[in-house]
Amino acid sequence: MELTEALAWRGRTVRWRRLGSGPPVVFCHGTPWSSALWSPLAAALSGRVTAYLWDMPGYGVSSKRPEDAVALEVQGELLRDLVETWGLDRPHVVAHDIGGAVALRAHLLHGVELASLALVDVVALRPWGSPFFRLVREHADVFAQLPPPVHEGALRSYVATASHRGLSPDQLDRLVAPWLGDGQGAFYRQIAQADEAHTAVLEQRYADVRAPTYVVWGAEDAWIPVDRARRLAATIPGAELTVVEDAGHLVHLDQPETLAALLTAWVLRQTWTRGD
Repeated sequence: MELTEALAWRGRTVRWRRLGSGPPVVFCHGTPWSSALWSPLAAALSGRVTAYLWDMPGYGVSSKRPEDAVALEVQGELLRDLVETWGLDRPHVVAHDIGGAVALRAHLLHGVELASLALVDVVALRPWGSPFFRLVREHADVFAQLPPPVHEGALRSYVATASHRGLSPDQLDRLVAPWLGDGQGAFYRQIAQADEAHTAVLEQRYADVRAPTYVVWGAEDAWIPVDRARRLAATIPGAELTVVEDAGHLVHLDQPETLAALLTAWVLRQTWTRGD
């Protein structure tokens, strides 16, 4: 789904799209993904809600300038400003991977009030990141200089491990495409700026989450093991938890129908409860 709108923000270009009508639902993607992972669910819900898709700077089709910081602290500030720019009053948020940390920072540190929060295999509790992710973070400058064919091979192998059931060739091609060519440097920059300090500051504040929260996790997530789901749900007051069997970190692709059914039911229940 093409992101048809653009916002200039602190020298960056943020690509986004709004579709449907009804209560606002903001989708936050993770790394190394983009809003494309959420597009099918956003389209399915657009008959009942107003869905907002956006690519974080450094990802997808938003700007990837080398001089721009893309760390979680920056993305959390951007989400706060997007919510204000869009004129949203307590939107529902659905987030995956580092998108969860971005949404939680916007809520707990920057005062963004939410109607509900759905967290899917999110970065929220230390330690996080796969062994490859941590290796790259420590040697990002070296990896950024890899010959393009070597980079592509490593990237494909890395991305494939996010799925438990296995990605089709077409799925793998689409997931790695933004990080080839000119995107190679951006891939390593966003990993180099991933700092667990940006979630450490939140960990003692999860009891202060002020929105109904739903935690969804792939039972076979090799990137962020399912024990994090149980710990996170136990820390956030009243949080609900569903573990999706036969699914890894990319629940969207391993169990798309199940994830769509769970999140659709959650969002519609929250909008009904709120009276939207």
